Amino acid sequence: MNTFEELNLNQSLRKALNDLGYTVPTSIQSKAFSVVMSGCDVIGIAQTGTGKTLAYLLPCLRLWNFTKDIHPQILIIVPTRELVAQVEQEIQKLSTYMTIRICGVYGGTNIKNQAKIIQEGIDIIVGTPGRLLDLVLNGHLKLKSIKRLIIDEVDEMLDLGFRPQLIRVFDLLPKKRQNLMFSATLTYDVEQLILTYFSNTIKIEAAPSGTPLEKIILQGYKVPNFNTKINVLAYLLKKEDFKKTLIFTRTKALADQVFEKLNLLFPNQIGIIHSNKEQNYRFKSVEDFKQGITIALIATDIIARGIDIEGVSHVINFDIPDLPELYIHRIGRTGRADKDGIAISFITEKDEPLHDEIETFIQKAVSIVPLPEDIKISDILTDDELPNTGTREIQIKRPKIDLTSSAFHEKSDKNKKTNHKIRRNEKMMKKYGKPITRGQKKKKSS
Repeated sequence: MNTFEELNLNQSLRKALNDLGYTVPTSIQSKAFSVVMSGCDVIGIAQTGTGKTLAYLLPCLRLWNFTKDIHPQILIIVPTRELVAQVEQEIQKLSTYMTIRICGVYGGTNIKNQAKIIQEGIDIIVGTPGRLLDLVLNGHLKLKSIKRLIIDEVDEMLDLGFRPQLIRVFDLLPKKRQNLMFSATLTYDVEQLILTYFSNTIKIEAAPSGTPLEKIILQGYKVPNFNTKINVLAYLLKKEDFKKTLIFTRTKALADQVFEKLNLLFPNQIGIIHSNKEQNYRFKSVEDFKQGITIALIATDIIARGIDIEGVSHVINFDIPDLPELYIHRIGRTGRADKDGIAISFITEKDEPLHDEIETFIQKAVSIVPLPEDIKISDILTDDELPNTGTREIQIKRPKIDLTSSAFHEKSDKNKKTNHKIRRNEKMMKKYGKPITRGQKKKKSS
């Protein structure tokens, strides 16, 4: 497929694509269009940044027909709030010349406002599993008119523990519907979900997992500790070409630590997103980064999954991800739209085994770059990097037990207990030398 003009699109979609400057479909878009149009269930496998969203939106919008029904025809389920907003924006751009009603729903916002929009009538609803289920169970959302179910980033959905919510939604949907699932990787859990709940699913694949991206330069710095990483990062961000840098960390705590350090060096130029940040703060951080107000955005793997940010010049792995697949997801944020990108990894001695696994997985070596001479090698360690100085465990010597003897053996005489009742007179005799009755006082000695 050479151009969008060759696809069976209506005039409204063609005009919208022209306005957006889209002329040539990506591999996943051209492969998915005719299969989705045929009405078959589809599982699409493609890496982040290959156009998965348009791959399912274009045929679904082409198949959509106007109706007076107030209940939605298309249900799109995504794992994060950020992805809800992104998909909703894409639908709005593509439906500029169409009368489609859209609603995006997610937690952390007033459910009553979302319910009001739904009850007024919508054609497409986009949401996270939890909020969608809340709306259905509370009677605000009816799924009886759903013709197409789309699950985007299904592998991430399962990794986040949304399987029970997904299954519950499946049970509430009409049995006669088209199911479309898109994922970066085809994991065992994804395969089991497909086998259990869907049948005759057609698989299309555009960018197999583990394939290195050709337009990305892979580099690495060997560093001893956290503070040296900060020094290298500050050195890089001062360069003119590091204008749009995405920084990844494994944990929220580490993301906060990096932000605290960088914000002192680059005031109001650094953004951060993770699940502990408020929704409005996260949206603003992403928007500021997109608009170039900030030069760098710090993110965790989960929260950044699926977020599409154009023009990312550099991706920096502040730490090495636990899984090679996550490395692919991270670096896939740069090197898009026929532009070159650079992915840089900070590698400690502890991270080297993980980094070796990544090189084996992508079948490509990462070029190790020597540290610049003016980079300060810090000898200050964080609490997490300090050697374990815990107290030595004291071993208590226990008496040997004869396992061949009976479990219930005869006690020694000194350990024997008898239920012998001691009378009061006997007790007084032992204490005072003679029995003493109540009220009798012991005579004073002369």
